[in-house]
Amino acid sequence: MLLFLNFLKRKKNESKPKQANATSSKPKRTNEHVATRKGEIGEYKIDIQLDQLPKDCRYLSDLLVKNPKARSGYSQVDHVVLTPYGIFAIETKNYQGTIYGGKDRKTWLVNGKFKMMNPFVQNYGHIKALSSFIDKKYHDLFISMVSFTKRCTFKVDLEYRKIGSNEIIVYDIELSEFIHRKVSVLKIHHKKPLLTEGDISNIYNAFAKSNITDPKVREEHKRALKTNASDEKTSSSSTCTICNKPVSAKVKTYCLSNKPFNGKIYCFEHQKLSVRL
Repeated sequence: MLLFLNFLKRKKNESKPKQANATSSKPKRTNEHVATRKGEIGEYKIDIQLDQLPKDCRYLSDLLVKNPKARSGYSQVDHVVLTPYGIFAIETKNYQGTIYGGKDRKTWLVNGKFKMMNPFVQNYGHIKALSSFIDKKYHDLFISMVSFTKRCTFKVDLEYRKIGSNEIIVYDIELSEFIHRKVSVLKIHHKKPLLTEGDISNIYNAFAKSNITDPKVREEHKRALKTNASDEKTSSSSTCTICNKPVSAKVKTYCLSNKPFNGKIYCFEHQKLSVRL
């Protein structure tokens, strides 16, 4: 009897899947995967808010339209909201940290270290691209909005947070609130809607028609952006005059701002040598 029970027990153990194998089969999550996932969650949060806008509003998301003035030849617009009192072009950012920026700056800083293009300059290009697909009478109705996640803290011009401005910076969780507030202010200044239901429908159709959905074109656009970003990083980097070793922006600034270096750039090891020479 004991032999029979041991036989059954051994068979049961053999039939169990090995936990180690099940665990090792899971794909590793890379930084790119995590960033993509965070971006998807951020966009989902915004889509939920846009779905709750009044019935007289319409919106489109993730538009890729032709833009001859852009480096890639295209502009990718995150969201466009059409209301009776204005057209909101929305650029979303998935950064984390303190955002430093101003209206007179072409580049902004994240945590005082990492550079990013002024998002309103970027969004201006998007608006110009969108304007080419609709009648000129609608061109002055655009409102530029840039949305950041709550993982950020703003250190920007206060004008960007004023509802009377046509360039507004918001946190993603307050996007629909700011759209409501902006429309309410515009209602006070205009007795009648600036866009009729027919106007909104025509603009919506024009944007939808201009949207490029071909996966190959979209992938080419992404590759072009990555290539441009890589080229800019390479061209903006500096090297030591003696050993050709790359140096940081801080070292470059230090060398150029000190007369003993005569406008030349040196790595830390060669700074003392250059002064002696």
